[in-house]
Amino acid sequence: MKKIPLGRIVAWIYIALILLVTLFPFYWILRTALSNNFAMSTDPSSFLPVDFTLGAFKRALGLATTAEAQAEGGSGAALDTPLFLRNSIIYSSVLTALVVFFSATAAYAFSRLQWKGRNVVFSVLLTALMVPTILTLLPNFVLVKDLGLTNTFAGMILPGAFFSAFNIFFLRQFMLGLSTEIEEAAIIDGAGPLRIFFRIILPMTAAPMATLSLLTFINSWNDYFWPLLVTSDETVRPLTLALAVFKQSSPQQSPDWAGLMAATLVSALPMLLLFMVFGRRIVNSIGFTGLK
Repeated sequence: MKKIPLGRIVAWIYIALILLVTLFPFYWILRTALSNNFAMSTDPSSFLPVDFTLGAFKRALGLATTAEAQAEGGSGAALDTPLFLRNSIIYSSVLTALVVFFSATAAYAFSRLQWKGRNVVFSVLLTALMVPTILTLLPNFVLVKDLGLTNTFAGMILPGAFFSAFNIFFLRQFMLGLSTEIEEAAIIDGAGPLRIFFRIILPMTAAPMATLSLLTFINSWNDYFWPLLVTSDETVRPLTLALAVFKQSSPQQSPDWAGLMAATLVSALPMLLLFMVFGRRIVNSIGFTGLK
């Protein structure tokens, strides 16, 4: 029988511990969401759902009446999850489409077009990667307020829709490695820069753009502080912000933890599914681009 090296055993134990630490919070959220809010106080340390019920998910999806919610320890506070899900989808989808498209156009200009001062401008642009996002929040908020765009999707989306230093750098590195033969043939046939960009460069850059779209969508879906600054109306409030409002609006001394965890799972499920399906593509695309 082949002897297993001690180093491999230690490595597997380490990986198992990392997985346990990473996945245990998700399990605890699920355990809380499947528990009766009243019963949890009687056995808070139980690793299994206490008085198993799906009532928390009904409350999170707006399917339970106030009486049913309060009977299971719910606060009775309303959480219109379908509306907030719609808001999150609109916010994340439109922002992702705009920022990835404009990043691709900028990357094309920095990688395939020849113009004076290109490298200097790109170096200045890269300094944006060193500016903490928190420093831009207040100027962006003042601008949105002066334009009268608070409590609108435009106010949430526009400040971050036209520029992303990381996205530009990521796509530029990929475009620099593309073959120039097809592009040169298109120029001989009379194609201009715009036609080359839309008909040749964009199709060839589909894989890294898909990766950036996923990463941008996930980041915008999880965004909390910027929507908190510019929205106070439920008609545009994303789900991440609505969860915090739901917790604070509880009329009881103790929040509806089961309902809150159920709503959190509903919010996180789309992102978990996206990463499970496209996680390998993201890792491979980042690694491939880094070799350019």
